[in-house]
Amino acid sequence: MGAVVRRTVAVVAAIVLYLEAVGIVVINGIMATFVNGQSMSVDGLDPDVMAAGTWVMGGAFGFFLALCGTLFLIAAVRDRGPGRWGRVLLVSCAVVHGVLGALTVGLVGWHAFAFLMVVLGLIVLALLQYGGTEPEASGGEAGPGGTGTSVSMDKGPVVGEGPATA
Repeated sequence: MGAVVRRTVAVVAAIVLYLEAVGIVVINGIMATFVNGQSMSVDGLDPDVMAAGTWVMGGAFGFFLALCGTLFLIAAVRDRGPGRWGRVLLVSCAVVHGVLGALTVGLVGWHAFAFLMVVLGLIVLALLQYGGTEPEASGGEAGPGGTGTSVSMDKGPVVGEGPATA
């Protein structure tokens, strides 16, 4: 049952991120068209440069979201969590959604905030579902040295009832 839930959450997160990527590119395209059509300028900036920058920003952010969706799709197919850099990318995607959610609540409204929080929840849930599914470097109960001794990450080797004291 756990693998089915893990894969389902990852696939749903991937689909939502793909749809969001398309939406971001479309919204930035609309904004670029308005800026170009009305010849708007902010403090003397060239409107053509502003329109091109909006297209580039939309494309880059859309690519970022699509890449995150692809990482979740690969995780679902393999039923194994992403590697270190994949996790860094997905955690940064979650942070971006949290920050954008905080900004959109005042600028756009509560519906946009709710959508971004649902996506944030999906990303975090999928990351938590694949938290410990990477293959182990060494088999068995061996510690980092491969000696079979369990090690506490903060206080050294564990002896008897508690951590060893020196």
